[in-house]
Amino acid sequence: MQTNYTILVWANKSKKNSENKAPIYARLTVNGRRAEISLNEKIDLKLWDAKFHKAKGSTNIARRINLKIDKAISKLNTICEDIIREGELLTPSLAKSKYLGNHIKHETLDQLIKYHQEKMANFLKPGTLKNYYTTQKYLDKYIKEKLKTSDIYIKQVNYKFMIDFEDYLRNQKGLNNNGVMKHLERLKKLMNLAEDLEWIKKNPVKRYKLRFEEVDTDYLTKEELSKLINTEFKKTTLKQVKDVFLFACYTGLAYSDLKKLSADEINIGIDGNKWIYTRRKKTNSAIRIPLLKLPLEIIQKYKDHPRIKDTDLLLPVFTNQKMNQYLKEIATELKFNKKLSSHVARHTFATTVTLANGVPIESVSKLLGHTKISTTQIYARIIDTKLSDDFRKIKEITKTNNAKIS
Repeated sequence: MQTNYTILVWANKSKKNSENKAPIYARLTVNGRRAEISLNEKIDLKLWDAKFHKAKGSTNIARRINLKIDKAISKLNTICEDIIREGELLTPSLAKSKYLGNHIKHETLDQLIKYHQEKMANFLKPGTLKNYYTTQKYLDKYIKEKLKTSDIYIKQVNYKFMIDFEDYLRNQKGLNNNGVMKHLERLKKLMNLAEDLEWIKKNPVKRYKLRFEEVDTDYLTKEELSKLINTEFKKTTLKQVKDVFLFACYTGLAYSDLKKLSADEINIGIDGNKWIYTRRKKTNSAIRIPLLKLPLEIIQKYKDHPRIKDTDLLLPVFTNQKMNQYLKEIATELKFNKKLSSHVARHTFATTVTLANGVPIESVSKLLGHTKISTTQIYARIIDTKLSDDFRKIKEITKTNNAKIS
């Protein structure tokens, strides 16, 4: 359907004042529908040319008024053509709204966060959503305490805002450098979303550099792992947690994957032995893990355990909070100067159980369910004992070569 519109400028005689001056209006008509726009200009009716819709003469006043009329007509034409070109329905009210600037809608940061939480609820893991809520709390506190308001427009989140917000976070108790960077990283992702939604034309914080520090996560050495295996605990709860922890040490499964591990995820692999065939809850990536003797014994040990007897689950896994609480007791009893966790178990699998025994990093990466080797390299440090062995071999080769030279 063709859209026809006309623009007419006239002096509204019905609103003339005592000095015989009338306000000038532009009338936009689209397919028979009208909208009138005041040009915020008045003219003596004696100087108005009703036939040509402009001021008479060439005085400074006439030239100024006619220039204003020309600019208004040009602006309205541009607005109407842009609306038609972009495929919107041209209406007099829409064009008038755009002319007056009333159409400009500035979304706020709070609206952006709420939109993200609502739309991403079905895509992000509960833990990730929880982290965004935490970031939101810090943003709310910062905006209220430092900016003295309850909300700000998205367009106000600029490079300076990021610098000031980072400075604010660094003064919050319990936040280390990487914790601060995580909050800033989430804010950058929110701003990327605002740009994608066209709520802002350009993301001003896209170039803001995040400075994560490399963190060495604890893992159990060969000796510590052996000590844990050979230690008998009196408490039943500690025995169970020890077994679940060891299962993770020898499979590399994260806590969420241990918690849901079921009988139908144990299959016969290509070598005729039992393997774990599952998907990581965090990334949904497929993983295949050959089951070593110890984890197989642990599965057998708990097959009739009361907590999982009437379920398809393989292990009696406590809540993450309880697990960490009991692991703290285990570390104390064994005099380990390390904070044990399911992540430590996963790290132990990557280092002591696999890499230290010559498993290539590419294979370890697949076992852990990583999509990039660079992710595995965070876990896979070179253990001092392996480095020592490698250098011992180099020394032997060097001695042999030197002997030949002499």
